[in-house]
Amino acid sequence: MNSKLAGKNVLITAGAQGIGEAITRQLIDSGANIAIHYFSSADTANELVAYASSKGQHAVAISADLTNESDAGALVTKTVDALGSLDILINNAGSLVARRSLSDMDAAFWHKVMDINLTSMMFVTQAASPYLAKNENSSIVNLASLAGRKGGHAGSLAYSVSKGAILTFTRALSAELGAQGTRVNAVAPGLILGTSFHNTHTTDESANQTIANIPIQRAGNADDVARAVVYLASEYDGFISGATLDINGGIYNM
Repeated sequence: MNSKLAGKNVLITAGAQGIGEAITRQLIDSGANIAIHYFSSADTANELVAYASSKGQHAVAISADLTNESDAGALVTKTVDALGSLDILINNAGSLVARRSLSDMDAAFWHKVMDINLTSMMFVTQAASPYLAKNENSSIVNLASLAGRKGGHAGSLAYSVSKGAILTFTRALSAELGAQGTRVNAVAPGLILGTSFHNTHTTDESANQTIANIPIQRAGNADDVARAVVYLASEYDGFISGATLDINGGIYNM
């Protein structure tokens, strides 16, 4: 585990399910104090708090609807109240919601996907930035997707656009926040099986077709992503900023 994170205060959004849960566990194992945001996974969030507490670390679970600006701001305030300060922000919350093609798109669905994946990230980051700036060094890691690179599979138009925007958000934010000592990076996972996302939205046939084209001949798992996120999070005093780390087994690179 990454000893550079010992004693650091971290906020992770959607930190109690899928990739988020794996990230949270690895952050705890690395010695971090953690605020775990959740929307519907209260039981797992509380289990993770207990796990952190068993290791002698501070932890808190906080429920919020991050598409609501006041909720997002309150999440950050509650985090700082509980932990005392904020060193690292992990923007993990997001969803495909449903598969819809352009011909089936309507404004309400489009805005819902953008609000969940992109606007919520802006709200949380905006609220967290002044607290991150109080440290000489701090770090933000944003969860994007291979879909933001390639355009995604059928029916993922809105999702892919929102994840592509996160790549640009990351680059622009790294330039804006660099002077305050905050480094901003992203990860772009490919096919990560064993998560509610792919259990809900990816068929076995589609997954097998994708795996057949992955050079290392396997799908990813949540821990594959979590290791990369934990590494980038620990680079609060490093020289990596504005970068996106692709985690896809070699199926796509640029």
